[in-house]
Amino acid sequence: MRIALADDDRDIRDQVSAMVQKAGHIVDEFTNGLDVQKALQRDTYDVVLLDWNMPGRTGFEVLEWAAENIEFPPPVILLTSRQDKSDIVAGLEAGAVDYIVKPESEEVIKARIEAAAKRTAVKEIRDTAEFGPFVVNHHARNISRDGEAVTLTAKEYDLAVLLFENIDRPLSRSYLFSRVWGGNIDVETRTIDMHISRLRSKLGLTPESGLVIRTVFGFGYRMDHFEVEALPE
Repeated sequence: MRIALADDDRDIRDQVSAMVQKAGHIVDEFTNGLDVQKALQRDTYDVVLLDWNMPGRTGFEVLEWAAENIEFPPPVILLTSRQDKSDIVAGLEAGAVDYIVKPESEEVIKARIEAAAKRTAVKEIRDTAEFGPFVVNHHARNISRDGEAVTLTAKEYDLAVLLFENIDRPLSRSYLFSRVWGGNIDVETRTIDMHISRLRSKLGLTPESGLVIRTVFGFGYRMDHFEVEALPE
C-alpha cells in the first residue's frame, strides 16, 4: 500500500514511518497540513495518517477539506495526543475512519492501517472476478473477454487488475507506478502511458465493452463504466 504520513514531530514521524515500511508499505512523509493537502490533489494514497495539530493546516482542517473537495477521498486516520471523547467524536464525524492516540504500539498501528485500507479495497478476494465482459482469474493471472483469453505481460496484467479493482476512482501516475513497478515515477515517465495504450488495444476497452480507461489530465488514469445511450425510437 501507499501511505501518506503527516506529522510535524520528527521523532513521531520517524517512528511511525519505520513501522509502516517494516510492514512492507511505501510511505510519503509530510511535515505540515498544507503540503499533504497539495499532495492529495495530485496523488493517490491507500491510507492517510494525519497529525491533529500541524502548522499550515491542522489535520482536522485537511480532513474537512478532503471530504468536500476529493471525489474519492482515501481513508484517514487521525494521529493525536488528545484523549477527550468530544475531540475523538468530532474527528470521526468530520470523516476520519479511525484515530490513534500517540504514542501507540507497532502492532496497533499496523492493524489500524490495514483495517482502514479494507474500507476501500475489494471486499472479497476470489479466484475469479467479473467486470462486465472481462473475467480476471487471480490464480492463473490472466484475463479473458467474452470467454477468450487475452495475452498480457505480467505488468500489463497487474496494471489492468489495479484499474479494474478501482473502477471510477482516479489513480495518479505515481500511485500506479509504485503499486505495479514498485519504484519512483521519475524513473520512466512514459512507462505507464505505453502500458495503458497497450491495455486499451489488447482488451478492447471501447464504449462497446462498457468500460474505458480515461486520462485524468495532469493526474493519471481512471477506469470508467461507459453506458451507451439508447437511440430514441
